Formats: sequence, structure tokens, C-alpha cells
Amino acid sequence: MNIDLQTREIQPLRHTYAQVARYIGGDKVATRYQEATLGAQAETNFHYRPTWDPEHELFDRSRTQVQMADWYALRDPRQFYYANWTMTRARQQDAMESSYQFVESRGLVGKMSDAVRAKACEALMPLRHAAWAGNQNNAAVCAYGWGTAFTAPAMFHAMDHLGVAQYLTRLGLALDEPGVLEAGRNDWLQGPRWQVLRRYVEDTMVLRDPFELFIAQNLALDGQLYPLMYGRFVDEHLALQGGTAVAMLTTFMPEWHDESARWIDAVVKVAAAESDANRALISGWARDWAARAQAALLPVAELALGEPGQQAAGDARRALGARLAKAGLAA
Repeated sequence: MNIDLQTREIQPLRHTYAQVARYIGGDKVATRYQEATLGAQAETNFHYRPTWDPEHELFDRSRTQVQMADWYALRDPRQFYYANWTMTRARQQDAMESSYQFVESRGLVGKMSDAVRAKACEALMPLRHAAWAGNQNNAAVCAYGWGTAFTAPAMFHAMDHLGVAQYLTRLGLALDEPGVLEAGRNDWLQGPRWQVLRRYVEDTMVLRDPFELFIAQNLALDGQLYPLMYGRFVDEHLALQGGTAVAMLTTFMPEWHDESARWIDAVVKVAAAESDANRALISGWARDWAARAQAALLPVAELALGEPGQQAAGDARRALGARLAKAGLAA
């Protein structure tokens, strides 16, 4: 009995989905990011307007004052979709686990002075609640924004903020007893140095415009908080005081901030370049919220760094100003 094996090449009738082809200029082979993102926004067949907001459709471009001819122009330079985002975060989680194993196996926390451990907990534990607010705010951007290119990364960003809050919780438990978490919560609710930041956070949580919320949370606040607290305070100040363990156990935060800044800056740059009206609107939001964020972070910087905290807060604000100018905004 003879068996004749032959190969046959099957030509696909089309290379991608019709809604993706409209955005990439014809029937071309699309990337996984493009297929997961382009044309995925629900636009039709809404049965009724939401009873809690009858002025808008369930998904409505008019929820923001920013106007875009094509909301899919706000693409993520990281090209994150669910699969590669989870794989990236899994690798970072493995690195964090290795850091915890290293710190624990060598007893690095026990080699820190009580004063350094106390200062780390005092300055970082209340930030668990700021990170939770970042989770809520980015979930709101996803819920009320328009266009999957804008809203999908916002949901990833929301879960990243939740991860930051969890890492801070784990840090507190590594440095001290569980009561340190309650102390951080009490400071967030009652500590005089934290109330301006808490007011800022709570004011952002009631913003109605999703793009303004994006600016207030991800650009104005996080753009100063992360370089200040995880750069200047943890990586420089605490490390020089013998707090290298804290720097190792918070390595995700500055690494994540630098990575996500690429997405945030790209969104702002493209939206501002769309029109003079967009540029003026976004520049105004950025200036106002950045000034408020600097004022809110100043007492926290002084708590963490002492007298040099004022200079550190000013440096963070100037660095953010450079980002705004590079994105085409009037900084």
C-alpha cells in the first residue's frame, strides 16, 4: 500500500477583521495589538440611555470636552493588549518575588535601624490609599472614555495601581507588624500632612470628564508622586540611610512609572496635536492639576525628607514641566 503525502497551501480569504482593515489601510496582516484594539468600541444598538445619565448614550464621545476625529489615534506605544500585558506583569512579579527572597534570606530588614523602618512606614503606608484611588480613577476613565485604544490601557493601568497598593501592603508587613497598616490608614484619614493630598485625591474621584481625570491622576499627580517618593525618597534618601531593602521591595513602582509614562505622554501628545482647542484645554488642565498636585505633595515630601523635601518637590514639578513641554503643552 502506497501513501502519497502532499502539502497544500491554503490561502486565507482575508487577513484580518473588517473593522481592523478600515484602520490599517486595507486587507493586511494585522498585529495582535491591532486586532484587539482597533474598531472594538461599541457604537450601535444601545437599547436606551442610562437612567442615571439620560443626557448621554451608554458610550458617548461627548462625555469629554476633548474632540478627536479618530479616537483610535491614541494608541499605546507599548502595544499592550491583555495577553502581553499579563505576561509583562508576570515577569515583573517573578522579579519582585526574587527580591523578597533575597531580602528575607539575608535578613536585610533586620539590619535596618528602627528609625529607618519607622520612617519608611510613616511615609509609604498612607500611599496605599492613593494607589487605590488611582485604581478607581483609571477604572472610571475606562468606563466613561471613548475608543478601545484609550480605554483598554486605562483598565490595565487601574489594575497596575491595585498592584502598587498590594506591594505597599506587603512591604508594610515585611517591615513591621500588621498594625502599621492601620497606622497608615489613620494617617491618611487624620494626619495633618496628608490631608491636602487626600483632598486632591477625593476631588479627582468626582471628575466627570474622563480625559481631565486622565490628566489629573496619571499625568499631574503620578507624574510627581512616583519620582518624588520612590525616586528621591526611597532610592536615594532611604538607601543611603541603610534602607536598601525598602528600595529592593519597591522596584516595581519606579520601573512601572517609567514604562507607563510612555503611554501617558503619547496620548497627551496626539490629543493636543489634534487641534488648537484641544491643546489649550489640555494645557490648562495640566497646569492647574500639576500645581495642585505639587502643593498636595509638599507636606508629604517634608515628612519624608525633612527640609530638603521642598527642593525635591520642586524638582519633581520641573521634571513634569519638561514632560508637558515635550508633549506639546504650554507647561
